[in-house]
Amino acid sequence: MTSINDIVLIYFEDKPLVFARVEGIAPDVKAGWYVIKLLFLQLPLQVVTWILRDVYINGGEFTMNGKRMRLEKVVAPADPDKIEKTAVKEETPMKKPKDRQGAKVISLADLKKK
Repeated sequence: MTSINDIVLIYFEDKPLVFARVEGIAPDVKAGWYVIKLLFLQLPLQVVTWILRDVYINGGEFTMNGKRMRLEKVVAPADPDKIEKTAVKEETPMKKPKDRQGAKVISLADLKKK
């Protein structure tokens, strides 16, 4: 199910058109319809508001001006490096953490002010 802050790929006539982040989903005045606010991840950035049914927000095909449209939630692929590191950690014994006594935290905000 697509929700706020999810990334979606918008298809136009079965061709991928643009990625967008879901900024908000609120019920519309018409029962069964929702106001969805999308941030198009392109240059220049653009925010659009569409009124869609929940089945359309979750991947069902709909039309705009007679053109077929579809939203597809983007799921990040598994990180192969993370999987490999996990497998290696299981085989190697635990190491003691290094002594960090005397370590200093540097504020990036303070560096930017200078």
